[in-house]
Amino acid sequence: MTKPVEGFSKWTKEEKIDWIAAQYTLDPEAAKTLLKSYLNSDAKLQQLHDEFIENTITNYYLPLGIAPNFLINEKLYAIPMAIEESSVVAAASRAAKFWLDRGGFKTDVLGTEKIGQVHFLYQGDVAKLRAFFIEIKDKLIADAAPITKNMEKRGGGIIGVELRDKTSELENYFQLHCAFETLDAMGANFINSCLEQFAQTLQREAKNYDAFTEDERNIEVVMSILSNYVPNCLVRAEVSCPISELTLKASISPKDFANKMVRAIEIAKVEPHRAVTHNKGIMNGIDAVVLATGNDFRAVEAGIHAYAAKDGRYSSLTHAEVEKGVFRFWIEIPMALGTVGGLTNLHPLVKLALEILGNPSAKELMQIVAVAGLAQNFAAVSSLVTTGIQEGHMKMHLLNILNQLGATESEKNILITHFKKNTVTHSAVVEAFDQLKSKS
Repeated sequence: MTKPVEGFSKWTKEEKIDWIAAQYTLDPEAAKTLLKSYLNSDAKLQQLHDEFIENTITNYYLPLGIAPNFLINEKLYAIPMAIEESSVVAAASRAAKFWLDRGGFKTDVLGTEKIGQVHFLYQGDVAKLRAFFIEIKDKLIADAAPITKNMEKRGGGIIGVELRDKTSELENYFQLHCAFETLDAMGANFINSCLEQFAQTLQREAKNYDAFTEDERNIEVVMSILSNYVPNCLVRAEVSCPISELTLKASISPKDFANKMVRAIEIAKVEPHRAVTHNKGIMNGIDAVVLATGNDFRAVEAGIHAYAAKDGRYSSLTHAEVEKGVFRFWIEIPMALGTVGGLTNLHPLVKLALEILGNPSAKELMQIVAVAGLAQNFAAVSSLVTTGIQEGHMKMHLLNILNQLGATESEKNILITHFKKNTVTHSAVVEAFDQLKSKS
């Protein structure tokens, strides 16, 4: 039985690799060789990666692809996407090319407000707490001035602070609900620093507030933390064209295609089981760009999925309609992104990805990311309502299957040619591969 270890974080990388391979792998020598093969030969670059997180033993690579031909607000982009799933980059590229000749994507940032909260418990007269908050509100902001000084010089800072009574949901629970503008920074550290200062001021001033009883002075701050739900940090992306231009497949008329697209979106709006998969496809595009540009895809995921359930039921993030002979397809999503700070200033490939995008501002990046999600969804749903999702996806997945089977380059070429005219399924590929092997 493996024993717990002490001081693991202080071991050298070599010691960590040796230990994990010896204790948890079936072939320690092969495991060590694999782990070391992914280390960067450039010692300085490897040290940079080592310092991103704790207990680094190697690097974990994802493919970085490019989806070209995205026309966004009359500007042409090639969008970097970091993702492991087959067909995502191809689908985004296909949608971009289709809309390139139909006016491209139109986008608009509807808001950039980010949220943080001080969660606290107060036992006493609520009217006195409200009066206390009014009295100290300016003091809260003044005490945070050393933190907000530089942000304010750039045009950002604290937008507002309000007291919220949440006692109907949890006994004695109140919060300072705070709004911020962080410009091109994602702003997590800035917001959290402000919130922790608010908490200190809140508790200090409560101790000296004459109207409070002794019990009321003992405000208990539970936590101070930003929220990844940012419904007022919102971006919209849209495509539209006359129905007659929806000539994707010869097997379906443009009118029938438009109507089926609208129906598919309506189904995703009312059926949560479909909506989850529908929105996952959107996130294929969004996460890939968020990851490539060094942003926090977990935070973006959480906020967007919360937004999908904002009306009390999990629903589609995209919308479609046909009106007066025009097909419209659009998305509105919240996301807090940054183009300065964090990995954006450190990771060489992140810096290059942002350079490829023209070194966008945070607002511009929001629009690019929203477009990637909309394009991905258009490609996925258009396949679903015509040929089905598997035809294109499995053709892209073919190489993965062949690699799993250990096919040689010549075998791959033969089977790729074979499946240009045959349906790709895992069993069909295995059967064709076995037949090819038996002949040779």
